[in-house]
Amino acid sequence: MSEIIIKTPEQIEGIRQSSKLAGQCLVMIEEYVKEGVTTDHLNNLIEEFIRDHKAIPATVGYNGYPKASCISLNEVVCHGIPSPTEVLKEGDILNIDVTTILNGYYGDTSRMYTVGEISKRAAKIVDVAKHCLDLGIDQVKPGNHLGNIGFVIGRYAKANKFSVVYEFCGHGIGLDFHEAPQVDHIARRNSGPILQAGMTFTIEPMINEGRPTTRVDKYDGWTARTSDGKLSAQFEHTILVTNSGFEVLTDVIGEY
Repeated sequence: MSEIIIKTPEQIEGIRQSSKLAGQCLVMIEEYVKEGVTTDHLNNLIEEFIRDHKAIPATVGYNGYPKASCISLNEVVCHGIPSPTEVLKEGDILNIDVTTILNGYYGDTSRMYTVGEISKRAAKIVDVAKHCLDLGIDQVKPGNHLGNIGFVIGRYAKANKFSVVYEFCGHGIGLDFHEAPQVDHIARRNSGPILQAGMTFTIEPMINEGRPTTRVDKYDGWTARTSDGKLSAQFEHTILVTNSGFEVLTDVIGEY
């Protein structure tokens, strides 16, 4: 992969604005996530919202991907393609992942949603996935090793008897959809490049109930499911390394 880009203040502000829009999109869609709704309907609302804000959904046409978002239900790990025949039902958990291009800058975020009453096991994996992201973010500061993000995520997931997907990872973002560095969510302590102020990248751990491996549906070439059919959960933010630590650029609810 190419060299890690240290962003200028002007570029950081552009990435910040795009990331804010992506975060707002996930807040907007929450009220529509309910039993009986199709994932295609959610996708259409997302695309309309992004375009109404003078931005472009980055996934449309990306390597042939057909939709403005990825919506991944239950055992789908990532890259679920919204469909008019996929209807939400009681007990579902789902990840909605959006990437915006605003004035040429990229912002990328995802989170889990639940439909009605979910099982205790489903609630547990959603909680663990969120805490894995939070632990990873806490490792972001100048001078730390990038690999420590994956180290703490892997340790916590294992302690809770879940596994971490290693076939997909986080990535640099901002001037392009996917940049250096590759952000692994399971890694050795003190491995990888040293973090520097001005880096922007995603942290997006995918946590599986069973085995960490995935299989991609042959009929669409995108939808990645757990290889054992068990549940998966994921949260994602776009992060800026600052002089003193981090800024979560896609956090629009003041969580961090």
